[in-house]
Amino acid sequence: MDRIDGAVFKLEELPDNELVLKAQQGDKKSFAVLAIRHSQKVYRMAWGVLRNEADAEEIAQESFMKALEKISSFRGEAQFSTWLIQITLNEARMRLRKYRPRLHESIDEVSDDTDEFRPKDLRDWRLNPEERLSQRELQILLEKSMGKLSRKYREILLLRDVELLSNGEAARVLGISLAAAKSRSSRARLMMREFLTPYLKVPWHERIFRKYAEKGRSL
Repeated sequence: MDRIDGAVFKLEELPDNELVLKAQQGDKKSFAVLAIRHSQKVYRMAWGVLRNEADAEEIAQESFMKALEKISSFRGEAQFSTWLIQITLNEARMRLRKYRPRLHESIDEVSDDTDEFRPKDLRDWRLNPEERLSQRELQILLEKSMGKLSRKYREILLLRDVELLSNGEAARVLGISLAAAKSRSSRARLMMREFLTPYLKVPWHERIFRKYAEKGRSL
């Protein structure tokens, strides 16, 4: 139990900003609540970049350790969850650079300031996806489709369509301009739409990704 302005609360009931303040004052229990609350977000981000469960688990742990070390520097300019995702993304990228220096990007990699990508003709978006595929099949299809994207497009999809960040928040996390975030998100969705065309109907990014975001570790 914790007391704020005369009222008694469980730590789990407190909003992020109050837990962050307590964590900055040295309350490790408050940080533990934050870690539990956002563990799925952190794991999803790590897995989306690394595509490996063991690596994602390690990076998730390292990201929380880094967040705890830096908690005093958090100024509330963004939501705590966005700040945490940014730390996770940076840690995952460093893991890639350290252990997979020769990892090739997808052939779909294009510059943000060009219109090089051209989607093919799109057909057969009429059937409800649940009528065509089981939930497990949908998950496998999404994971394979995500795997076809280069890392920068996987990252923007995770931020925009799984974590539901705004373009501005995603731009901040990725360290790119707002225009670049919008362009990258648009291209990523076009690519995924083409990959999924034979199976799903629009709007796939509203119905499908959100479902897997709600399932925790799964996309």
